[in-house]
Amino acid sequence: MDDEAHPAGRRAALTALLVASLVAVVAVTLAPRGSGWSWGSPAVELRWYVTGLGSAATRVQLLGNLGLLTLPAAGAVLRWPSLGRPAVLAGISLAAGTTIELLQWALPLGRVVSPLDAVLNAGGAVAAGLLVGSRRVRDLGGLRVQASSFPQPGPGPGR
Repeated sequence: MDDEAHPAGRRAALTALLVASLVAVVAVTLAPRGSGWSWGSPAVELRWYVTGLGSAATRVQLLGNLGLLTLPAAGAVLRWPSLGRPAVLAGISLAAGTTIELLQWALPLGRVVSPLDAVLNAGGAVAAGLLVGSRRVRDLGGLRVQASSFPQPGPGPGR
């Protein structure tokens, strides 16, 4: 199927990708691990990350938190390019990460509630969304979006 000839099909495929990635996020983050919840102090967790980067478990946890919302963010920016603006992307990503943590607190899942996790989730989502949105010209669902609609760095020294 030619995407340019069938923009509705491309939009439907991007919507399906977004929904599937959100279902995966729900499955990973809201699966029960006991009952109740525990607090993840941001200071303690930050120290754990900084001092434990030599540990495979710490790196897996860090990369998992950074990667959790990357597919939904990329899918959303591909589906709705206007979401690729940094402020919009940061707001939506932080709201998504915070929602996950609030649900882990409100539901008896036995999960650790961590504001730092929400920030890491948002950081990875923003990076993915900006990366996807940074292409020069893209044809998405019949819409042509120029890179000039996204902030561009100025010329560096000597350029």
